[in-house]
Amino acid sequence: MTISSADTKELQPAIISYVKDLPNLCSLAGLACTLSAIYFSIIGVFYAAMIGMIWAVAFDWADGLVARKMKGRTGNDRMFGGQLDLVIDIVSYGVAPAILLLSFGNFNPVFLPIAFIVLSASAIRLSYFSTFGLSDESKYTGLALDNNNIALVFIFLLESVMPGDVFSVIFYVSALGLAALNVSEIKTPKLSGHPRNVILLGLYTLGITGIYAWKLLSL
Repeated sequence: MTISSADTKELQPAIISYVKDLPNLCSLAGLACTLSAIYFSIIGVFYAAMIGMIWAVAFDWADGLVARKMKGRTGNDRMFGGQLDLVIDIVSYGVAPAILLLSFGNFNPVFLPIAFIVLSASAIRLSYFSTFGLSDESKYTGLALDNNNIALVFIFLLESVMPGDVFSVIFYVSALGLAALNVSEIKTPKLSGHPRNVILLGLYTLGITGIYAWKLLSL
């Protein structure tokens, strides 16, 4: 007995049904944080943008941890979650930093090449990972993109203690350096795969949030 294409289509779950999957909810929460980071970058409230960027990483790491702990997820659940994660990653670690770099430079066209390099590196890095996966069971080829946000929100702490011109050079050079590492051949560990690292990121996220919240209140 064969199953017709019409019958196969009926067996497919509804698109919206995947929203109730807890790891996907974590991914979407991270996307909401990224959207807030983009919004605050555009209007120039960079301290709030930093909070959104680091929470995007926290939810990104959380969805993987939750997915590994959950029982009964099907192959389609895992495949959908993986695809959703990749799509959100390009926004969180490519689009958002690119907009941040443009906005911090007052959207001067001179910064378009830098933003393009950062965005292109993230797209190439994700495409490579989607094609080849991990280089072994626990290492990436190239610096994983989530590290970009982790580093940039830390570097931005220097913004209030350094001369503006000096900090701008450091900030943009750092972004280009991270982009170069993203597409390099270096082997880096998969930090998000260990519960201890997730806890450390949680503490880092809370610390960064506290610092930037205090800065916002001090404006």
